[in-house]
Amino acid sequence: VCRHHGKPPAKDQGGEHRREPPAVPRNALHCGQLHQPEHRRCDPFPRDPLPEGQRGKAVQKHPQGKGDRGGNQGEYFGSHLTSASPQPNSQHGVWGKANILNILIILFLSSLLSVVISPLRTRSSSRLFIQCPLLSTQVFYKLDQGGAPLAGTNKETTIQGLDGLSERCAQYKKDGADFGKWRAVLRIDNQCPSNLAIQENANALARYASICQQNGLVPIVEPEVIPDGDHDLEHCQYVTEKVLAAVYKALNDHHVYLEGTLLKPNMVTAGHACTKKYTPEQVAMATVTALHRTVPAAVPGICFLSGGMSEEDATLNLNAINLCPLPKPWKLSFSYGRALQASALAAWSGKAANKKATQEAFMKRALANCQAAKGQYLHTGSSSAASTQSLFTACYTY
Repeated sequence: VCRHHGKPPAKDQGGEHRREPPAVPRNALHCGQLHQPEHRRCDPFPRDPLPEGQRGKAVQKHPQGKGDRGGNQGEYFGSHLTSASPQPNSQHGVWGKANILNILIILFLSSLLSVVISPLRTRSSSRLFIQCPLLSTQVFYKLDQGGAPLAGTNKETTIQGLDGLSERCAQYKKDGADFGKWRAVLRIDNQCPSNLAIQENANALARYASICQQNGLVPIVEPEVIPDGDHDLEHCQYVTEKVLAAVYKALNDHHVYLEGTLLKPNMVTAGHACTKKYTPEQVAMATVTALHRTVPAAVPGICFLSGGMSEEDATLNLNAINLCPLPKPWKLSFSYGRALQASALAAWSGKAANKKATQEAFMKRALANCQAAKGQYLHTGSSSAASTQSLFTACYTY
């Protein structure tokens, strides 16, 4: 008898018991018992957080503030809008940009994308942005609390935030959140990433994912191999495979329900300082090969981060990945922050009069990435300076 539905499994024509899919809504979430092995007897999570018919939809990060409940907005905008506004940290500059992108997300992304945004408090009140009645999107919280030095390593880090995580997840679920996100950072350098750093971060990701599911949140698992360094494409592929293999072993060790997770990895690219240049097709082949060797087919969706690539490079690489001839049992989409906003910020220039141009630039880039997530993006050969400018930041954190 299924302990979730209270009735025995059905029988096929030969009299053998067969497993029926659970009679629960597709958006129903976990009942809090995933730590018990028998949870696999029925599927309390939606099989597919990125369902068929929604291919080309994305996870949009906005804003990229640090900490819970949106973090320090002024710090984020100040570090990214210096070129757009003479006084990026002023209240007018910060909220002018925020309001423009909020409108974009409401009018464009919520109707065309399966959007997941981080929480943002409005200027006029302290109510959460996710409570805005015009917004019909799914919402995630950034649950990690940044890196801390990992003793005994070469300046490697582990991620903080497990203390009190269950209580925070329970509260965020009440606030209306559907997803959680946890970013673990690993870098390629002399003897890095070490086995200690890989195992420590993999286990932290797995503990976070298990706690999320116990509280009804879908965990977005983000093990990022950052592009700092001069390593080539082949070495990045080797490290990415090693990291992902450790992550999925840890997820299984912690009895995480893989069908109720999303993966947010880096694309396999050469280091920012590498002198050899690679084509989108080479990046795609290395990326899909690494995923095919390490990520179980049970994982429904993979949403790539942009990793400091230019807007155009991020779009071209995503398109090539979706056109790669290798088997791809997952839906492959994007979760870009900087690579969705650079052209919009350049069009805005800190002036309220540029609101329409900002919206058009943002919508153009979002549509290009939607097409790339289906393998249908056609590069016209003409791109703006903002869309081709590298967005790399050394040791990038948010």
